[in-house]
Amino acid sequence: MKPEELIDQIIEIATEAGIIIRDIYLTGNFEREIKSDNTPVTSADLAAHKIICDRLTALTPDIPVLSEEAADIPLSVRESWKRYWLVDPLDGTGEFIAGSGDFSVIIALVEHNRPVMGVVYVPMTQVCYYAIAGLGAYKRTDKQEVRISSRQIANRDKVSLRLAVSRRQDPQSVLTLFNHPKHCELVVMGGAALKSCLVAEGRADCYVRVGPTGEWDTGAAQIIVEEAGGQLMDTELQPLTYNERETLENPNFIVVGAPNLEWDKILIGE
Repeated sequence: MKPEELIDQIIEIATEAGIIIRDIYLTGNFEREIKSDNTPVTSADLAAHKIICDRLTALTPDIPVLSEEAADIPLSVRESWKRYWLVDPLDGTGEFIAGSGDFSVIIALVEHNRPVMGVVYVPMTQVCYYAIAGLGAYKRTDKQEVRISSRQIANRDKVSLRLAVSRRQDPQSVLTLFNHPKHCELVVMGGAALKSCLVAEGRADCYVRVGPTGEWDTGAAQIIVEEAGGQLMDTELQPLTYNERETLENPNFIVVGAPNLEWDKILIGE
């Protein structure tokens, strides 16, 4: 099936997982532990993982699923996958635990090492961002659906750059990455995918991520940002690729809304 034939069902699956996460979040009754990579996982992550994997397998039994919560699959197995689902059942587990509400469900379809469809569903606002390669990026709420576009800046000197930063991040650690930090404004949001979606819909111009993330954190965000007119790139300003290495950890990356700007000059050391 083509991505456009699957999108509504994938949004339904993400929404169903989001409802489970939301219910657990509102009760405050969840278990948590630390994984071997020193990141947290909760019973909400695992419940969402199960429902998503079960639903995807039933919908497309011929397409394998790679989820953050079941990612111990060697490259020798994965390299034969020409098409697969890439899932983060709960992006922003730290925000979930902290009670900020800034977390999401992420499902991407990857073909030939590039995302071709992505869904980011936000349980606490019931907002859904999605995109299909060649067909645009969209934001869906309970009231409307609109096509989204990143903010295209013609001249860096005439505007302030809006930088998406984490609630739990020292803003100065982000500002020190830019040559002219006094010309930057901060937009605060938790969750890697949500900050990328801020760039996609033009509410932020840039998001720089320094530190560990997995391919599941960026797959859906990348196609959403690209279809909105932006780019998600590594610090060498090259698009991320998927399922090409033994490790599933991303390099440091930058999300930009206006690819035409000279980001190699805007960022320090790039």
